[in-house]
Amino acid sequence: MENICVLLTYPVPEYLVQELEKRFTVFKFLEVASNPQLLREISNSIRAIVGTAVCGADAGFIDALPKLEIVASYSVGFDKIDLVKCKERGITVTNTPDVLTDDVADSAIGLALATLRRICVCDRFVRSGKWKKGEFELTTKFSGKSVGIVGLGRRGSAIAKRAEAFGSSISYHSRSEKQESNYKYYSNIIDLATSCQILFVACALTKETHHIVDRKVIDALGPKGIIINIGRGAHIDEPELMSALLEGRLAGAGLDVFEHEPEVPEELLGLENVVLQPHVGSDTVETSVAMSDLVIDNLEACFQNKPVLTPVI
Repeated sequence: MENICVLLTYPVPEYLVQELEKRFTVFKFLEVASNPQLLREISNSIRAIVGTAVCGADAGFIDALPKLEIVASYSVGFDKIDLVKCKERGITVTNTPDVLTDDVADSAIGLALATLRRICVCDRFVRSGKWKKGEFELTTKFSGKSVGIVGLGRRGSAIAKRAEAFGSSISYHSRSEKQESNYKYYSNIIDLATSCQILFVACALTKETHHIVDRKVIDALGPKGIIINIGRGAHIDEPELMSALLEGRLAGAGLDVFEHEPEVPEELLGLENVVLQPHVGSDTVETSVAMSDLVIDNLEACFQNKPVLTPVI
């Protein structure tokens, strides 16, 4: 397959780059973009795109690659890929579900604990020497808190399983009720927010879920509630979130994702009731390797005319 040309749209782990280069001719968009002539020359040769949650393939990009057969995303999310255009062109789209579920769920619980128990603030308290001058203030427990989950898919279900170990009651909101689940279902997200103390956002980003957590949802959660977002930044109306945190209408938030990454609203940076992560919910060595292997397996299956392992379309 050495003659098959693959275009990387965004930096990925070195392991994946090496595995790709063992099998294909690899071009990195950030390197060739500065050479328009080279970009034009290779555009008729590219048969695969490897993208990420940050940069996938929009309609214009896809139209510029007439030989494109597959877009293999090194991520679960595929909101950065124009699926309509891919369907029109008959282009296969794959992602990397399942293999990162545990890491994302672990991270979600970690964010909740860090927010409620103020772990990051405690760390700074010790490092700054303030402990020598007095005891740290009381924090809030996680165990026994009622948990609401927006999106009871793979990640949402894994979060629920972990939250149950803390003695939490679980409820959820999704497009439809999950018949196999014993958790309480709310068809209205506001009703879900009213019923819980910790709201986890774990759904896919679609037109319907864009800003699904708005002022009404935040106010329904209330001044003692916290929001944990390990989905996509655009799930939350960030200005409304910041206003609620500053005004005390919300107790806290744990955020792994932001609407305009890597830009983070300045107001969030100074808040001690917020825990911030740079979109690393699934970023462990083990999961990175598993995701990379799945990208490779999907590409090889496509070019061997076999069914891909994890098709989106």
